[in-house]
Amino acid sequence: MQNQTSLAKLNDKVSAIVQRYNSQKEENEVLRLELVKLKAESEIKNQEITRLIEQNAQKELEIEAIVEKLESIMA
Repeated sequence: MQNQTSLAKLNDKVSAIVQRYNSQKEENEVLRLELVKLKAESEIKNQEITRLIEQNAQKELEIEAIVEKLESIMA
């Protein structure tokens, strides 16, 4: 009788561990998918920042050219 009780307790503990494992496995998958999504969003933002930096540099060159023209007209 005592062995059966010990066996039942062990079975309950193993079941609880398996249930916890499965729960954490599911949570891990959700977090992994979220991480993949955030990395993709970050890459898109980095590309946009790079594009804006390049665009800003081009605008700076255009402004410098305009300033040079104005200076040559005023001189």
